[in-house]
Amino acid sequence: MSLKCGIVGLPNVGKSTLFNALTQTAAAEAANYPFCTIEPNIGVVCVPDQRLDKLAKIAKSAKIIPTAMEFVDIAGLVRGASKGEGLGNKFLSHIREVDCIVNVVRCFEDSDVTHVENSIDPVRDIELIETELILADLESLEKRLPNLEKKAKSGDKELKAEAELIKRILKILENGEPAHSIEIHKDELKRFKMLQLLTSKPQFFVCNVAEEDIHNGNSFTKQVEEHAKKFNAKVVYISAKIEAEIAVLETQEEKLEFLETLGLTETGLDKIIKTGYSLLNLLTFFTAGPMETRAWTVKKGSYAPQAAGVIHTDFEKGFIKAETIAYEDYIKFNGEEGCKNNGKLKIEGKEYVVQDGNIFHFRFNLN
Repeated sequence: MSLKCGIVGLPNVGKSTLFNALTQTAAAEAANYPFCTIEPNIGVVCVPDQRLDKLAKIAKSAKIIPTAMEFVDIAGLVRGASKGEGLGNKFLSHIREVDCIVNVVRCFEDSDVTHVENSIDPVRDIELIETELILADLESLEKRLPNLEKKAKSGDKELKAEAELIKRILKILENGEPAHSIEIHKDELKRFKMLQLLTSKPQFFVCNVAEEDIHNGNSFTKQVEEHAKKFNAKVVYISAKIEAEIAVLETQEEKLEFLETLGLTETGLDKIIKTGYSLLNLLTFFTAGPMETRAWTVKKGSYAPQAAGVIHTDFEKGFIKAETIAYEDYIKFNGEEGCKNNGKLKIEGKEYVVQDGNIFHFRFNLN
């Protein structure tokens, strides 16, 4: 399972520069004019995890395969996008395909970089994007409802329930609030997800700041944080310029040294990945052996057969048991054999809930 993040924001906020740095490519043209990114650029980034190297060393693995995160750089949004202004229609269709939204907000002054709204006001920019997404959802549901109500007259309980849910969501949207702010009951969750509303996507804000503001932020970031509190949303500080400099460094040692000179302990990529994982309730488990040590991603609360299914659907269908070791025990007792000898290798069944850092070996039968 990989995480697909859509990088959005107004033109010239630094999102394409960030995309280039994150994916270490120049696939997205970071130009100083709107709509330089006309088609979404997609980059697959390996998720950094220091545990992989330690596991591979103990398991004497021939190769290491990290889990991946997909970034989609989506064309800049402008006022009126929900009505087709700028590249609005393309923006709206591409954003439906992502798991979460990374909303990049300009929080720096630079007279050489134009702003599509002619001034720096991050909260206004966020509200502009939110408004366009709300308007798009409103239009989508308003078109859908009449036909649905007509069909529901046949007595179909499912259609009637869907129509009632849409009416509740419309009231929320009409008040200028996103769909994710509505209270959804458990039995409505599947129905809600099937509506594929833009404002139902989990979202966090990335404040693009000048290098000198990377530690403590500035007056602009404080505005973003106050706004984010309303939605319980997370805020991450990054400097796209710093990320661009890190991206061209060849070795991990060089990157760490560069971060140290700036008083930083992690890159913007690390921050964004951690925030994205947290937002989508994801965790990482591992498989380790002579051939490879590999990281896998699964939802928190998943059971062992579901984790097996991430590796291969046949593993889930024929699941029998899971041999599992906690990461800390694997390191402490120097691998599988040491864990067996010290009673740290557990045999778990279908009801076992996967924990972050579990090392698994699955037993299955395809007969």
